[in-house]
Formats: sequence, structure tokens, C-alpha cells
Amino acid sequence: MTNLETVTVASTPPAPRVAFKINWLRLAPLLYTIGLFVIWEVGVRLSGLPHTIFPTPSRVFEAIVQYWSPIWKNSLQTLYTTVLGFLIAVVAGLGIGLFIGWSKTIYAGLYPIMIGFNAIPKVALVPILVIWFGIGTVPAVLTAFLISFFPIVVNVATGLATIEPETEDVLRALGAKKLDIMLKVGIPRSMPYFFGSLKVAITLAFVGSVVSETVASNNGLGNMMASAQSNFNVPLVFAGLLMLAIEGIAMYALMAWLEKRMTGWAHRSTMSN
Repeated sequence: MTNLETVTVASTPPAPRVAFKINWLRLAPLLYTIGLFVIWEVGVRLSGLPHTIFPTPSRVFEAIVQYWSPIWKNSLQTLYTTVLGFLIAVVAGLGIGLFIGWSKTIYAGLYPIMIGFNAIPKVALVPILVIWFGIGTVPAVLTAFLISFFPIVVNVATGLATIEPETEDVLRALGAKKLDIMLKVGIPRSMPYFFGSLKVAITLAFVGSVVSETVASNNGLGNMMASAQSNFNVPLVFAGLLMLAIEGIAMYALMAWLEKRMTGWAHRSTMSN
């Protein structure tokens, strides 16, 4: 090796070391959840509240292990009724939303009726559903449907109503008919609203199914928590609530992923870290 080659090798800077960076954004949900359970555990222990009033997370997890078989069975039942009612709401909400958004006359005529129907507490409809269909799965599915389809209808109709009049005028000048405008502009324009409403609708569907299971069902987490409450088994009640939270978070995450997958082009993030 010559002197020139030795100088060249010696003067070559070392490769930069890649710094390890923690992704706090991904860790935030886990850290906040752990922090919530820690505060809950410490707060209950310091307050001295009995487990029949407010159990600690450790006692709730013990109840999950102890009653895992009924919890798993009833969780699947609640998930089934919720998803089935939600899917019916998606189909019906999308169809009704497109129908309402078809014209301003239909929008003005049906929208007040929809608002009035949505203002009725769905728990008041459960006894009627029981009279019609009996105690069981059907009232829970229908309650989940009735409580979750309104956000879908409103968002789809709003998406259609926000089409710029200038866009419609240009398309009509080019020979487009009402159906052409709906298919090529209206429906694509309403898709971000539609997929955004699914995240709200799926959480409401859980509310509807659990309310119905509490009042008129022999299965599901709602019925299990009502039975546990009558026996003063409060840790089991909180275990049911925790399972509902897990199912709700999972379904919400699925809807958020679906929204990003289908309408990511419509979102522009402006939120800073």
C-alpha cells in the first residue's frame, strides 16, 4: 500500500451511527392505558373502598380468569349481535342516505322525520321489540341497528349535499344527467363522510346491543352484567365492561383502518406531534 493510499484510508470518515429512536406515537396508547390502570389501582387502595363498590384492576383481572368461560361465551354473543346489527345499519344507512341526498325536496321532507325518530330513546323501543319478536337475539340486533344507522344516513346525505353547484352546472353543460352526477361525483364525494360515520356507528351499535341484552335477553355481556349486579359481584360487572371496551376498541380500529384504506386520499394531516 502506498503512502497516498494510506492517507486516503485514514482520512475516510467512519459511517454514521444510526441513533435508536423510540416511536412515542405508537407507544402512547399502551403507556396511557397502563397509567390509567396504575392510577385506578392506587386510588382504590388508598381510598379503602370495598370491592363490592369499586374493585381494583387486579381484582377485575382475577374475575376475568375465574369466569373466563362465561365471559368468552357472552362476549362472542354480544360481538355477533353488534356486528350483525351494524352491517344491517350500513346497508340501510347507505341506501337511505343516498335516497335523501338525491334531491333537496326529499332531503327537506324526510330529514325532520329522521331527526324525530333518532330522538326517541332506543331503550324505550326494546319492550316493543320484545312483544314483536320475543326475548333473544333479534331485539338486540334490531336495537343495535336502530341506534347506529342514523349517523350513517346523516353523513352520506351531508356528503351529497356538499357538492358544489358550479360542479353540477359544468357537468350538466357537458350533457350529464342527474344519475351521472350522482354516480361520478356525488357518491365518491360522500365516501369520506360514509367511512368516517362507521367509526361512530360501530360504537353506538355496542350500546344498543348491550341495552337490549340487559333488558330482554338470556345471553350476552349485558345479561351477564345484570346477573352479576343482582348478585353483588361487582368485579364481574367491571370485567364485562372491560371486555366491551376491548371489543369496541378493536372494531373502531378496524373501521379506522378501513377508512384510511378506502379514503386516505381525502385526508390531510395538520396535527403536530
